[in-house]
Amino acid sequence: MTDTFPRLMLAHAKQRPNAPALREKEYGIWQTWTWQHLREQVRALASGLAQAGLQPGQHLIVVGDNRPRLYATMLAAQSLGAVPVPLYQDAVAAEFVFPVTNAEVAFAVVEDQEQVDKLLEVREQCPALARIWFDDPRGLRKYDEPGLDSLDNLAAAGQAHAASHPGFLEAAIEKTRTTDVAAMFFTSGTTGNPKGVVHTHASLIDRAGAGARFDKLGSAEEVLAYLPPAWIGQNCFSYAQWLVCGYVVNCPESGATVTIDLKEIGPTYYFAPPRVFEGLLTSVMIRMEDASALKKALFHRCMALARRIGPTLMDGQPVGLLDRLKYTLGDLAIYGPLRNTLGFSRVRVAYTAGEAIGPDLFTFYRSIGINLKQLYGSTETAVFVCLQPDHEARADTVGVPIEGVQIKLADNGEILVKSGGLLKEYYKNPAATAKVLTADGWYRTSDAGFIDGHGHLKIIDRVKDVGRLKGGANDGAMFAPKYVENKLKFFPHIKEAVAFGDGREKVCAFVNIDVEAVGNWAEKRNLPYAGYADLSQKPEVQELIRQCVEQVNADLAQDDKLAGSQISRFLVLHKELDADDGEMTRTRKVKRGFINDKYQVLVEALYAGKSEQFIETVVKFEDGRTGSVSATLQIIDTQTFPAVRRAA
Repeated sequence: MTDTFPRLMLAHAKQRPNAPALREKEYGIWQTWTWQHLREQVRALASGLAQAGLQPGQHLIVVGDNRPRLYATMLAAQSLGAVPVPLYQDAVAAEFVFPVTNAEVAFAVVEDQEQVDKLLEVREQCPALARIWFDDPRGLRKYDEPGLDSLDNLAAAGQAHAASHPGFLEAAIEKTRTTDVAAMFFTSGTTGNPKGVVHTHASLIDRAGAGARFDKLGSAEEVLAYLPPAWIGQNCFSYAQWLVCGYVVNCPESGATVTIDLKEIGPTYYFAPPRVFEGLLTSVMIRMEDASALKKALFHRCMALARRIGPTLMDGQPVGLLDRLKYTLGDLAIYGPLRNTLGFSRVRVAYTAGEAIGPDLFTFYRSIGINLKQLYGSTETAVFVCLQPDHEARADTVGVPIEGVQIKLADNGEILVKSGGLLKEYYKNPAATAKVLTADGWYRTSDAGFIDGHGHLKIIDRVKDVGRLKGGANDGAMFAPKYVENKLKFFPHIKEAVAFGDGREKVCAFVNIDVEAVGNWAEKRNLPYAGYADLSQKPEVQELIRQCVEQVNADLAQDDKLAGSQISRFLVLHKELDADDGEMTRTRKVKRGFINDKYQVLVEALYAGKSEQFIETVVKFEDGRTGSVSATLQIIDTQTFPAVRRAA
């Protein structure tokens, strides 16, 4: 019976003990864990944790990058009936206080010295936190803190216990049930404290299996696990589906080596939020700026052909013989080498989720032969709600409801979901649970959308964020800020954007430049600058961004519903929006309300018709220190366009 994650692990270890389960890159060399080795590691860690006092139902904090021993720790905790709670490794220490105290955590397993230091810093605020184990001992040799020890010592103690109790692991796993809580994931908390989303083995395995069957995934897949394990998207792809399918999960050596590791592994199944695909495309465009005139001309000519017929080919539709021949030549000269450079030469299925992806960005990847598709889901739905079938991938939808999913729309356009993957509850928050789960089992997504004529779900925005303009020529026009922001972020020179307009007579926006892309652009033009703040306020950069904004306005003019959302004025912020400053979540979603309040003086300046505004902002550095950055920001007026009325 393979209805819990530990049972799935035991099944793989029994059926294919010597097959690779995990790989980790260490000192530039890939080290392989077989399923049999994984089972033995889980046995040792589970025995060690049991000896340390971890009880069924207790929570175990896990903090770090994707590491085989952290995965084994999660399996060990689940084997004992305990609940692993992954937290974001890039969170500052203060962000650990709420989840650790809320979940009454006594035990924590972390990756390295950085995470140990964070937990030690907040230990006085978390009195229940008694034991901390670390995976990487570097820098920790002289630490002498009560309850602090290495995973090596925990595993050694567990091995001694397992030797005298040979059937301990199997007996413990036998007691687990599919209805037991398997994990808890804290939401990103765009408003207020994060909420602990409780999932059972049944809910996670149900959705992981449905997603695997949809895309015909098997044990031969290769996955690169490089996103935070605390994000349920990464957790489902590299943990839940890994154990359901039995494929190989590869853990990079560090964040800095991901691009190299991507090329070395050549994953067949790939998942990333839009920001990762945006970053990859930006790097390509920057490299093309350095190419010779001949190479640039060839690239742009081939890409024009790819944009015209590439998506059609990906959708399995007929293409003229001459165009097909040209595309084949383009594949040899440009598309194939480009896929290889990106690390996507073997990708069979690639998904993006978390935020809407820009249509041009989506088309770019599909045009060069990468089967990039969109999915729809959330932490509360165990991710897999809607997926795009092969040959039906479209930029403006997120796919069709998959096996086991029902969707209906509330009167206000909110999407309601019912499936076997819904959360059990929000931990210690019955009021929030009752708010999102109806009495008859529907989950309120807070997203506004509709099912189109082809059966695909189309997302407009968050229900609370969809607004209306008030007054002026566009009085009553719909305003969907995320849609506008995503169109801005397609441009490689724009990293983030925040649009305002609900209840106002026009739309205005903040923009963050991409310092790498704009810096490269500036260097080509011999434009000196001293850091982000200086570069962002250069008149030449302001003009560059104005052209991008006006192109977005021209595109919006083509949309009957959103033509009124064209941006009338904008400014380029003097600092990058940062999760450490509270402006974004750890999954890089902008906290629009927080930003509106924090930068109220800038918002009012946009709408008051000012041409510039002084601002001084407190910022937090990585080491916990605070400082301030100030600048006089220029406010730019942009051209808007008459709405294009389409013939009925």
